[in-house]
Amino acid sequence: MSDSATQTPPQLSEGEEKRLNHLRNIGIMAHIDAGKTTVTERILYITGRTHNIGEVHDGAATMDYMEDERARGITITSAATQCEWRDHRINLIDTPGHVDFTVEVERSLRVLAGAVAVFDGVAGVEAQSETVWRQADRYGVPRICFINKLDRVGADFDRAYESILHRLGANGVRMQVPMGVEKEFWGLIDLITRKAHRFSEGDGPCMEDLAEIPEEYRELVEERRAELVEKVIEIDDDLVEKFLEGEELTEAELRRATRAATLAGHAIPVFCGSALHDKGVHPLLDAIVDLLPNPLDLGSIHGTDPKDPEVSLERVADSAGPLSALAFKTIGDPNGDLTFIRVYSGTLNRGDQVYNPRTRKRERVGRLMFMHADKREAVDMVRAGNICAVVGLKSTITGDTICSQSESILLESMDFPEPVIAMSIEPKSTGDRDKLSDLLGRLTREDPSFRVKTDDETDQTVIAGMGELHLEIMTTRINRDFKIPINVGEPRVAYRQTIGKEVDIEGKQVKQTGGSGQFAVVNIVFKPCEEMDEKVVFEDTTKGGVIPTQYIPAVHKGINEAMRTGGRIGYPFVGIEANLHYGKSHDVDSSELAFNLAGQRAFRDAVGGNFNILEPIMNLTVQVPEDYLGDVIGDLNTRRVAIEEMTMAGLIREVTGKVPIAEMFNYASTLRGLTSGRGTFSMEPSGYEAVPAYIQEKILKEAESRDK
Repeated sequence: MSDSATQTPPQLSEGEEKRLNHLRNIGIMAHIDAGKTTVTERILYITGRTHNIGEVHDGAATMDYMEDERARGITITSAATQCEWRDHRINLIDTPGHVDFTVEVERSLRVLAGAVAVFDGVAGVEAQSETVWRQADRYGVPRICFINKLDRVGADFDRAYESILHRLGANGVRMQVPMGVEKEFWGLIDLITRKAHRFSEGDGPCMEDLAEIPEEYRELVEERRAELVEKVIEIDDDLVEKFLEGEELTEAELRRATRAATLAGHAIPVFCGSALHDKGVHPLLDAIVDLLPNPLDLGSIHGTDPKDPEVSLERVADSAGPLSALAFKTIGDPNGDLTFIRVYSGTLNRGDQVYNPRTRKRERVGRLMFMHADKREAVDMVRAGNICAVVGLKSTITGDTICSQSESILLESMDFPEPVIAMSIEPKSTGDRDKLSDLLGRLTREDPSFRVKTDDETDQTVIAGMGELHLEIMTTRINRDFKIPINVGEPRVAYRQTIGKEVDIEGKQVKQTGGSGQFAVVNIVFKPCEEMDEKVVFEDTTKGGVIPTQYIPAVHKGINEAMRTGGRIGYPFVGIEANLHYGKSHDVDSSELAFNLAGQRAFRDAVGGNFNILEPIMNLTVQVPEDYLGDVIGDLNTRRVAIEEMTMAGLIREVTGKVPIAEMFNYASTLRGLTSGRGTFSMEPSGYEAVPAYIQEKILKEAESRDK
C-alpha cells in the first residue's frame, strides 16, 4: 500500500471497554468424530444455555439441527450460538469436521478471534485436524487444545500431545496432568495452581478438590510445571530474568504469561478430559475466558478505500465508530435469506441503510437476530465485536463488506477451494426447470464451494463440489427439503489440463470484408508453470510498439477465455505461462476484438495435441483394526494409492498416502464391507498431478464418444 489512513484509537467509555473485555468470539474445530459437537453441547449445558444435554449419537445434538446432520451423526454446516460464563459472553461457532465441508471452517475462522481445537485421545492429530490447523494458521487465530475421550480404551494423553508437537509443528504446553488412564481416568491436576481435582458423578459440582496431590503424581507435576514455565515466559523478559534468578513465579504471573503467549501464537495451551462424561469441560470454559482474545486484544481491522485500493484504512472495535462488518455465511430461507455478519466497528440497527462496496449499492437491514443453532432471538441492535444474522440483504454474499457509505471501507474477502467432483442434474419434470435453476442459484450463494454451470456441448446442468458426500447432501436437500424431484448422473472427476511442452506460436486474426476488417498477429511462447491457476501467467516483452499498448490486455483476455473453454475435451487449462514477445498490427483494421481472437487462436494452436490431463489428488488416511489390514491394503493397491506411512495408533493401524479421487468413488461402502464396519477413512485435497498415459487415452476416447 502506498498510502494509509490510520484511525486514532478511541477513548472508549468505561462501559464499552468492559463489554468488549468480557466478549469472546470462538470456534470449535476438529477432525470428524473427535467429539467437537459433544464438547459444544456440554458447554451449552454447563453454562445454562440449554437444559438438556443433546447427544450426537442419539441424533439430538442442539447444534446439529439439519436432518442430514442428525441422521448421519456429523456436522455439515457451522452453527452459531451464545452462552455466558463468569460474566463473559461467548459467541460460539461449532464447525464441521468432514473435509467435504471445510469451506464452513474457512469462513468461520475468518471472523473468529480464537478457537478450541479438539483431538481424539486415542487417535491424536488426524488428517482433517491438520487441515483446520493450517486454516487457523492462515488467519492467525490464537487457539487452545482439548484432548478429548481420555476415558476410551487406548487413549493416551501424552501420545496425543506429542502428535500435536510433531504433526502440527505447534509449541504445545500441557496445562494439566490427567490422573488415571482409559476407563480409570478419574481426575486431573492443574499445573499452574498445583491443585488436584477428582471428577464427581451425578448432579452438583463436576469436580471436587483434593487436599493434596497424590504421591505418585508429585514428581511428574513438578517436571511438567517446569516445562510449562519455560515455554510460556519466553516472550516476557522480566519473567525470564526472575526465573533465571531462581525466584518462584506467582500464579498470577504464570496466568498472565500464558495468556500473552497464547495471544501471540507463541504457545498453544493443551487441556484434557472427556466431554461425553463431563470430565474437564469446566476448566476448558475457564481457559476460554482466561486465555483466548477479546475484540480489543486483536487491535484494529484493516481494509482499503473502495474508491482507491492503494489507500489502506483501519477500524477499531468501538460501537460509537463508523460501521464496518463482514458477511461470512448465507442461509437460504423462504422468508428472506439469513446473512451472518461479524460487526468489527460501529453499531448495526434494525432498519439501517448500509452500503456494500462490492456492488456499490445500499441495502436495508430488515431484522437482526442472535442465533442459537436454528432458533432465533430478535434484537434491535448489534454492537461492535458481536456476531449476528441479518434478514433483508438481497445482494450481499459471503465475503462482502457492509459499512456506512459516508465512511466506507473494503475488508479483505475470502478465497475458497476449487471443486474436485461433478455430476449432471436435471428435474424429473420439465415444469420444475425454472424452479430448480432458482434453487441452485440460492444454494451457490449459501455455499461458495458448490458450483453450477451449463455444459455448452450437452446443455446439461452440472453441479460440482468438494466430494461425494458434499454432492449427496446437496441432491438430498433438493429432493427432500425443497420438494423438487431430480435425476442425477454418475459422479465425474473435475479434471484439468495443462500444456505439455514449451512452444512458440504465431496466432493470426486476418479477415477482410466490406468496411473495416480485422487484423492482428501475435507471437507467444507458451510453457508450463508451477502456479496451478486457471488464469495464464502473462508477460508482455514486445518492443518498439509492434503491438499498440491498448491491445495488449485484449491478448491476455483472449488467452484466459480460451483456457476456460477447455479445448477439445472441455476441461479448463491451468498452470500456463505466456510470453507475448512479438506481433503485428494495422493502423485501420486492428482492434481489441481482433487481438482477443488472435490470442485465443494462438493458445488453441499451442495446446492442440500438446497437453496433459491433470487429476485431483487427495491425501488419504485409513484407520482399521490390525486384523483387517491385509485386505484393506490389497484393495488400496488396486486404487493407485501411493502409501506413504503405516503407523499404530492404540489398537488401530493407520495408513496414510495419496490417491486420485477418481479411484475413491463408493469407497465408504467398500471399506465397511472389508472391515465389518470398523474401518474409517478421511481425505483432503492435495493438488493436481498428470494422469498416466493409459488413463489419458481413455479420457480422450470417452470425450470423442460424447461428441459423436
